[in-house]
Amino acid sequence: MEEKNEPDHKRIYEEQENEYEQLVEREDVGPLLKAIRPLAEWQGKTAAELGAGTGRLSRHIAPWVSSLAILDGAEPMLELAKRKLSEAGVHNVSAAVADHRELPLPAESADIVLAGWTLCYIASSNRADWREQLSRAMEELNRVLRQDGVAIIIETMGTGVAAPQPPAFLQPYYRELEQHYGFRHMWVRSDFRFASADEAERLTRFFFGQDLADLVRAERLTFVPSYTGIWWRCKSC
Repeated sequence: MEEKNEPDHKRIYEEQENEYEQLVEREDVGPLLKAIRPLAEWQGKTAAELGAGTGRLSRHIAPWVSSLAILDGAEPMLELAKRKLSEAGVHNVSAAVADHRELPLPAESADIVLAGWTLCYIASSNRADWREQLSRAMEELNRVLRQDGVAIIIETMGTGVAAPQPPAFLQPYYRELEQHYGFRHMWVRSDFRFASADEAERLTRFFFGQDLADLVRAERLTFVPSYTGIWWRCKSC
């Protein structure tokens, strides 16, 4: 029996940024924005966004702050983000290719550091050294954050499931955020609504893999439930 091919996210981020943008544009970001807005004082502040990708969140967050640094490990994603931000008339943003464990930002330079769907790639328990890698990333995050600053981490709580159900390989990471690093936690709905069942199958297969896409195809779905986790912590609290 032929083994199913699962998505290579690193390749997607380096080579298929336009398809990725199509997918995330179908996700309802409203509940997430409503949830994170009260977590920090944004107006007049300096923010940094790790794993900014194609700038989906950046386009919403940039108007909240005086300046926003967007960082990502994939240059093609950042190039698309910069173009989208420019087209939207957003000009208070700087961009740099960066590793989360070595950020090109001065110490105590950000009032808010947001990391969306990105630390999971170094903190998955599929990696034997995940705790060490997470520790390095958290040290950098704390270095960049001002003493009264706020860190916000956003990760998946499951897609195509009936209730929040994060992947098993991310659960130790989530527990570490709460039990070791002192983050508080909540979750919101972040459902996908596609233009057609064919589009839903194509885009879910592209990023989420065969099992979910096969279900979407079999049931001709245009709506796919999804859940997003939010972890936040004040540095000096």
